[in-house]
Amino acid sequence: MRLRLVPQETNIDFFKHARLTFGASVVAMVLSLGIWFAMGLNFGIDFLGGTTIRTESSQPVDVGDYRAALEALNLGDVSITEVFDPTFGPEQNVAMIRIQAQEGEESVSPETVAAVQEALRGVYPAMTFPSVESVGPKVSGELIQTAMIAVLASLGAILVYIWLRFEWQFSVGAVAALVHDIVLTIGLFSLLQIRFDLATIAALLTIVGYSINDTVVIFDRLRENLIKFKSRDLREVMNLSANETLSRTLMTSGTTLLALLALLVLGGDVIRGFVFAIFWGVIVGTYSSIFVAKNIVLMIGVKRDWSKPDAKSGTQFSNIDA
Repeated sequence: MRLRLVPQETNIDFFKHARLTFGASVVAMVLSLGIWFAMGLNFGIDFLGGTTIRTESSQPVDVGDYRAALEALNLGDVSITEVFDPTFGPEQNVAMIRIQAQEGEESVSPETVAAVQEALRGVYPAMTFPSVESVGPKVSGELIQTAMIAVLASLGAILVYIWLRFEWQFSVGAVAALVHDIVLTIGLFSLLQIRFDLATIAALLTIVGYSINDTVVIFDRLRENLIKFKSRDLREVMNLSANETLSRTLMTSGTTLLALLALLVLGGDVIRGFVFAIFWGVIVGTYSSIFVAKNIVLMIGVKRDWSKPDAKSGTQFSNIDA
């Protein structure tokens, strides 16, 4: 007996409360934008500028001890990451410590760097510091601009792909659902003041890829059913398509969330923001694939003449590649 999250055949009317679900999405986006503009984002060192200190010792890296040693310095945002490399020997334990630029300074001052090194030597006196690198506000500003371009370029590429793969109505619905996912994720990060850095941008792009994959699966089944059931109402065909792919959607999302939950609990502080963004993105991405993308396609409408009879045999052929 195979495990099923939902029955093999379902007949759920996903448009029964369309005004409520779509309206809730619009309200959530407006609130997210309002929170974003009112509270701002808790930018990490990547976007604010700061200094990266590389440490090396023969003792194993203990992130907790390192963080406890630096707490008394009140440095603000401090990120501590252990560096793994197969070329390192057993006595070569490396960590990267990133410290945000202090108020009124472009980067961390030499005095602050010296204080950090002294504090870390309290953990292990023989610790060495092979390199100290600073990121100024100019580079940070360029990173913000590049990150925005990356997200917008991915949305534009997806818009064109869905347009060519299906129809323009599908591309509008798909991209609108992706914008919904991104805005809600950024709004939650702003509300909770979770650190927003380049890892979060990578998470947003991951959310875009995951969500569009889910949406395309539903759209592909919808296109097949639109060709198969020409006389049925568009809303009825959309419901049929969503029900036929529901088991796949929930199984994929459920197993992904289980893996992400393990990383969220056991992964540690270094990747927690990245994993949390994807965890939330999978939830809202699954929701938007079912309740946002389809609603927009239904409101716009879509043509139904996707196949034409062959002149000789009268057989129906689709004019769109599978």
